[in-house]
Amino acid sequence: MTAYYLVCDDSVNDAETLIISNRQTFSVQNRQGVRDFAYICNEFKNAITMSLLKSILKMVVKAATDSASDWAEEKTSKPARTPQRSEPMREVPTDWEGYFAGILSTAFPQYSVRRNVAVTDLAGYAADEFQLYKTRPLQTYKAEWGAPYTFVLYQGGAPAGIVMLGSGSSHHKNVKYLIARMYAKKLGLPYINFYTQFPNERAYVIDRINKFMKA
Repeated sequence: MTAYYLVCDDSVNDAETLIISNRQTFSVQNRQGVRDFAYICNEFKNAITMSLLKSILKMVVKAATDSASDWAEEKTSKPARTPQRSEPMREVPTDWEGYFAGILSTAFPQYSVRRNVAVTDLAGYAADEFQLYKTRPLQTYKAEWGAPYTFVLYQGGAPAGIVMLGSGSSHHKNVKYLIARMYAKKLGLPYINFYTQFPNERAYVIDRINKFMKA
């Protein structure tokens, strides 16, 4: 406080000279004041920081509350959406043999039909050579090894055509199906295959059978 009175009573130059010459004494006398000032500054900074944090927290809480209120209001004000109706899917048959039997009996009444006919019923117990796979040579395959024909169409008591159902890659990879096909070809009978993983709509089935039977 000595420097304060000097500035008021004497000239500025005299005060400056006095402070410089007595700087060590002045520093010791005012050390506590400097500390107090630093403490006050730190407390002020902390107060400002806490105030800002409280303000930010209030803003966040208010924003969340407003958002929740808006969502609730929108939820109650908007009518519930009516789910759009998609086109009804065609029911896939679970009994494929029954499905095809119905088509054969109604669309092809000129034929009598037998189901699950053994290859030997048509070819006898033959044992002929065929090349079933391009990567394999001619081999002997017995007719009894062939898969049974799903349907055999008869006309005038004689076999007129074969309808064969299969799934996956059975028609072109399964050896039993290939044997059955080769014996049908040997007998000169139309061999009409269908894959049960496909829709096989009635119109398609009828058209395909007609093409083979008229060929």
